Amino acid sequence: MERFDVTIGTAVEFLRGTWPELQEVRFEIGALPPSPDTTGIPRWHIDREGRRIVLFRIPIERLLPPGHDDAMHRRIAIESAVFRAAAEYVGKDPWEFGPDQG
Repeated sequence: MERFDVTIGTAVEFLRGTWPELQEVRFEIGALPPSPDTTGIPRWHIDREGRRIVLFRIPIERLLPPGHDDAMHRRIAIESAVFRAAAEYVGKDPWEFGPDQG
């Protein structure tokens, strides 16, 4: 669980340094979403009114493809979820979060 928190913190620091619109957004960690939606089990929840993004640890870490359940793939899955959730929040493509893309 500690690695999960550290990985999220590092990704969030990078994003906040790159995209000022994320400075006031709270990134929170939840264990599980309240319930599955029609497209599956959500990895995060966006609350624009509350200016927060909740990342769900168990779906992010546990729903990896077979053969990809090791430390490196878990880290990639966590970082990917942070980037994709932040991109959804600001209405951009995750690939736009590079330092030269702003």
